[in-house]
Amino acid sequence: MAVSIEVCGLCFSYDAEEVLNGVNLKVEPGEFVGIVGPNGSGKSTLLKIMAALLRPSRGSIYINQATIKEFTRLQLARLVSMVGQDQQAGFNFQVKQVVYTGRYPYQERFRPLKESDRQAVERAMHLTGCYHLKDRDLFSLSGGEQQRVFLARALAQETPLLLLDEPTAFLDIGYQVELLELLQGLNIREKLTVIAIIHDLNLASRYCRKIFMLHQGKIFAWGSPQEVLTRDNILKVFRTEVLVEPHPLGNVPQIIPISTSSPSGKQKTCLAQKVHIIGGGGSATGVINQLHLEGVPLSAGVLSIGDSDWATARRLGIDMVEESPFSPIREGQHWKNLQLIEKSAAVVLAPLFLGHGNLLNVEAALHALRMGRPVIVMAGSSVSKRDFTGGAGEILYRRLAGEGAMFIDNVKPEIVLKFVQP
Repeated sequence: MAVSIEVCGLCFSYDAEEVLNGVNLKVEPGEFVGIVGPNGSGKSTLLKIMAALLRPSRGSIYINQATIKEFTRLQLARLVSMVGQDQQAGFNFQVKQVVYTGRYPYQERFRPLKESDRQAVERAMHLTGCYHLKDRDLFSLSGGEQQRVFLARALAQETPLLLLDEPTAFLDIGYQVELLELLQGLNIREKLTVIAIIHDLNLASRYCRKIFMLHQGKIFAWGSPQEVLTRDNILKVFRTEVLVEPHPLGNVPQIIPISTSSPSGKQKTCLAQKVHIIGGGGSATGVINQLHLEGVPLSAGVLSIGDSDWATARRLGIDMVEESPFSPIREGQHWKNLQLIEKSAAVVLAPLFLGHGNLLNVEAALHALRMGRPVIVMAGSSVSKRDFTGGAGEILYRRLAGEGAMFIDNVKPEIVLKFVQP
């Protein structure tokens, strides 16, 4: 039986401290849902209330549209199982005995365990990779091994809804992936509804089809990983600067934290003057990311909509001039590019491939020199190998050299910073 769960207007306080305030969420049968949020946002409390381990001060919980109050403890134990963050066993039982306790909702008083109980327990231990530990004492195991035992106990309970509070805690990266692959497989094959608090945003992005982001006791955002795990949301909720890139192996966001210090180890300074990047076709992606990491304000142009430089600038919120894909740069867009250059302190010309449609970008670098702006030209490969204009591009590059542009093989941030630091 597939199970849905709905939370309506949930509120909860520890003494006078409000932890949850008006939380509403709905998880459909067979969904794999992640709950993310900073420490103290109410994630664990929400999960405990959904498991009927805590009673809310206000609000209701519905399982398959029936209020949770209508179920007995035994009925709930056949519907919902949970692996808590602070899971503990009161006694030093053998592993197989701990896992057998997951069968308590199905046991009859004073009756021995059935063959179905034994099969469920062995299957759960095999699935979680702890069968070889079955005769070991629980307290002799590492934290990661104990975590797998407690998950096995929850799976042995054979409920259609599984709640997990940071299930990858204490696990090394191999077991983290193995565990989430297991849960994903059970979710797909057996329509197991999974709700998991996941600390690692990248793991949540990869494995969860829907994510709820909690902040200060409320649902801040919900939806697909692409909708929830945005740069702006993470900055507002986690107060952390990140890059959000497409994952190379799947259509999900990949989160890369950005240090408050620059890669050189120095504290980032707030700079008022911008550096203008002229690129296209991916030629400027590296320098854009590098300067952004150093805290340098940037503008860019003219970039074709949809190319990788455009995508990078858009993701980072960089002011830029756009052009339609596969179209030559129009005079109006060229003029806007010059306006951004006029507002900048320096210009970087990336090693773009040259065609008749983008020569105005190189001419913009020439205009920058005549405006008195320093121009740094990323040398890259030989211009002749990148010039498909019959030599017009090479002529413009010779003019850049003749009028004082700096040609540099490797544009390091400290070179650019000299022109923008007060």
